[in-house]
Amino acid sequence: MIPQPLLLVACILCLVAAGLWGRSALIRMRLLRKVEGHADEVALRQLVSGDLARDTHAMGMYVVIALFFGVAYVTHPDLAPPYWMLGGLVVPLMATMMLAQYARRDGSLARNRLQVERRAMEVLQQEESAPQRWAERLAPSVLPDTPGYELGTAHQAGVGVMSGDLLDVFELPGGRLGCVVGDVSGHDVEASITALQTKFLLRSYLRRFRDPGQALEELNRQLVSLERPEEFVSLCVVVLDQHAETLRYASAGHPAAWFVRDREIHPLRSTGPLLMMEGGSEYLSREELISPNDVVVMLTDGLAEARAGEKFFGEERLAAMIRKNADLAPSVLCKLLVDAAAEFSDGPIADDVTVLAVRKA
Repeated sequence: MIPQPLLLVACILCLVAAGLWGRSALIRMRLLRKVEGHADEVALRQLVSGDLARDTHAMGMYVVIALFFGVAYVTHPDLAPPYWMLGGLVVPLMATMMLAQYARRDGSLARNRLQVERRAMEVLQQEESAPQRWAERLAPSVLPDTPGYELGTAHQAGVGVMSGDLLDVFELPGGRLGCVVGDVSGHDVEASITALQTKFLLRSYLRRFRDPGQALEELNRQLVSLERPEEFVSLCVVVLDQHAETLRYASAGHPAAWFVRDREIHPLRSTGPLLMMEGGSEYLSREELISPNDVVVMLTDGLAEARAGEKFFGEERLAAMIRKNADLAPSVLCKLLVDAAAEFSDGPIADDVTVLAVRKA
């Protein structure tokens, strides 16, 4: 039989072991509370819950053993276990003392893992949402309210969601309305960056210069200074003046826009070269009178270049469809043109597609 003093020592050692496992369980519990508020941390929550259950089990086991030794010491010395049983506790007690020093480290590692996983999830969410947000800045699906005009648009990236096309509609001083459709060479992130720069630089120049041709000249000088010889930009600017009832436009090497009046259609063709080719390029502006129910359709080359074998959708088909369906709501007209090109093509349209239609009310 074990002497009573050794029973007391065994009881104290078991309580110390229970306290160490309890401290470890408390660390796990705090971490679990942090994880429980996040539905996307299921795996980590299960892992921490399992560790908490094991630590709590070990703590409870040592509490029970301590109670057994304590009761034997206080009230029933005859129930004291033999020496071999006390010796059997030496190994788990020593293991507990050794593992206790790692409890705080393990808790810290688990917290760090939680932070790393959350950061990774945030990065993934940003990577998923950033292209869509970027694309929405370049070619917004929702256009501003424009009293006196009906607007419609359609946009489709050739690859993924990011494209080199840009679209903009915004108010200008004097009650005028600026409408812009452009296309940067390429379909990658670099093309999208150039397109976004072009879009907001042009806004600034159109507010400074009443003539869109002069605004394009200033824009071109600025873009050439970026020294990106592998890139070029085609762009069409239409400025609508409701008070003067005019449409003034300038185009930098861009596919023709289409102007429809009384079922008659004619193209608004390029008035200067592509942007970013030469810094001293000149761009002219031309003016048309505009009346109620007149329609302007601006687009990028993705529609005309939709292919079925060796045949292109082409300008003639586009012009015929626009003239035939000019009475439709601008949003319906835009969608109709994109759907027609997609139906004509013998595969997915590989190029970016952007269409903007404006009708004077």
